[in-house]
Amino acid sequence: MRTISVLGSTGSIGVSTLDVMSQMGGRDAFQVGALTGNGNIALLAEQAIATGAQLAVTANEEHYSELKSALSGTGISVAAGKAGLMEAAEMDAGIVMAAIVGTAGLAPTLAAARRGADIALANKECLVTAGELFVQAVAAGGGKLLPVDSEHSAIFQVLETHNRDALERIVITASGGPFRTWSREKMAGVTASVARVHPNWSMGLKISVGSASMFNKALEMIEAKHLFDVRPEQIEVIVHPQSIVHSMVGYTDGSVLAQLGAPDMRTAIGHAICYPGRPNLNVDRLDFAKLSRLDFEAPDEDRFPALRLARTALTRGGCQAAIMNAAEETAFEAFVEDRIGFLDMAEIAEAVMEDMLAWQDATDIDAIFAVDAEARRRATALINRKSAA
Repeated sequence: MRTISVLGSTGSIGVSTLDVMSQMGGRDAFQVGALTGNGNIALLAEQAIATGAQLAVTANEEHYSELKSALSGTGISVAAGKAGLMEAAEMDAGIVMAAIVGTAGLAPTLAAARRGADIALANKECLVTAGELFVQAVAAGGGKLLPVDSEHSAIFQVLETHNRDALERIVITASGGPFRTWSREKMAGVTASVARVHPNWSMGLKISVGSASMFNKALEMIEAKHLFDVRPEQIEVIVHPQSIVHSMVGYTDGSVLAQLGAPDMRTAIGHAICYPGRPNLNVDRLDFAKLSRLDFEAPDEDRFPALRLARTALTRGGCQAAIMNAAEETAFEAFVEDRIGFLDMAEIAEAVMEDMLAWQDATDIDAIFAVDAEARRRATALINRKSAA
């Protein structure tokens, strides 16, 4: 029986993870250590009871009493806040699904890696903000790093470890999001309610808006560098509107290997939590006779500058990726609050990156959080100036 904890169980990835576990036999296949959530206490309590979790944690300390009351008499332990998240991460679970969105997931996921858990990684920020530190922690702990993003899962599945010397490039596919064909002028006026509607995938607000701006793809480029130990120039992005080819790997003999599947995150989740096996999942199968076409096109970095910013961060190194991420997260929150426009997010991220060029490598988590906090402070100042204008 596999033992698993799900950090971020009430988000879209967490919910899909529990669905995969249920399809595989639920309690007969998995022993659940901890589940963590934020404000959706009713769902978190329901999940904890259904899975027989040992511990349920709300990241928001204000909801502790509500969660405690909801689980009264069940025998399930309850915790809250940053300390609660760390307790969940350090429980003796062989697999940890790291699905907390944003930098809030860094510390607990790093703790799980250091104790030797296999990390099913859905949290982009662990590698974007602390790539080298995180990879070193996984190696030192002795666990495996298993990507959950559909793109990185695809690369992981077709990357021939015995032929690493023949690796030439990795090609990350992008749907192009809802604004793939829109002009910059048209995109300037979109709201969060429009940006969150993805043509292919069902995702949470942050990831959906990130797909629309292609900041998600920018983060995936940086993740790929750390996950697969490749040079920046070996990382390509191609727009593929159908989201059937999830990513590709090219080799020196001209061969390109691709992983295909219906756009359903449960496939990548199942591969990660069952590795090296493959689960039997109730997901759509591809009917190649009905696939009329598979289109590919080069991304437009003028309309979607996030990709250019990712290349800049990869080339510069140091803290630039962490700075870009923190500034973009701050700008995203302002966009959702209707304080800035859609295109302002990239502009603010780029300005903060330029403003913090002198900041050097962060060698521990406290230094990383200091960089993150400073980038957010500078981004907030820019947002306030824009809002007041």
